[in-house]
Amino acid sequence: MKYYIINKPYEVLTQFTDEAGRATLKDYVPVPNIYPVGRLDYDSEGMVLLTDDKTLQHRLSDPQFKVEKTYWVQVDGIPTDEALTRLRLGVLIKGTKTAPAKVQLLEEGPQVWERSTPIRFRKNIPTSWVEIKISQGMNRQVRRMTAAVGYPTLRLIRPAIGLLTLGNLQPGAYRELTPEEVAQLKSIAAKAPKAAGAKKSGTFGSKGKGGGKKPGDRGGFRKQIN
Repeated sequence: MKYYIINKPYEVLTQFTDEAGRATLKDYVPVPNIYPVGRLDYDSEGMVLLTDDKTLQHRLSDPQFKVEKTYWVQVDGIPTDEALTRLRLGVLIKGTKTAPAKVQLLEEGPQVWERSTPIRFRKNIPTSWVEIKISQGMNRQVRRMTAAVGYPTLRLIRPAIGLLTLGNLQPGAYRELTPEEVAQLKSIAAKAPKAAGAKKSGTFGSKGKGGGKKPGDRGGFRKQIN
């Protein structure tokens, strides 16, 4: 079995092919026959897990299993305590209330890389960073959550899945997981509680400097998850 993570850059698709010619994972990862676990949006950045382990792929990407994912979210404005409480308790997105989330305002923004396309700044409105930890997988969930409480997302980075973190991996760089990290992921997936009332589904549903590698050319799966 093969297990890798990549720090997906901004405006790169979480798949290995695209008929429209947009940037995909094949431009960064030459390892054959591995597929993304879940999905990170085109305009989001950060950790994507790649593997050929179908069982682990299913457990980590299927929202019926509550595997926690961490997001750093730069928002327009400074959220009030009331807004943060609403995010923690859950907000309505298209008639569905999100599950409770772990949310905290980061007094000092995370030390992250410059984005290839800078965010828009408004002269008289400050920005701030919020850390949000969720285990759901609704489409564009984090962006819709912050918008629902009045603070649109300007930038979204996923630095961690469970206890696995990007560390010093820079955008476009990837690396193979250590045996200890693989064991940790499998342990988290095995212990992940199943969401109440969930139906059975099919098998498939930072800081510092890091090194990059040359691109490969392989096809892949996609699954909708934030």
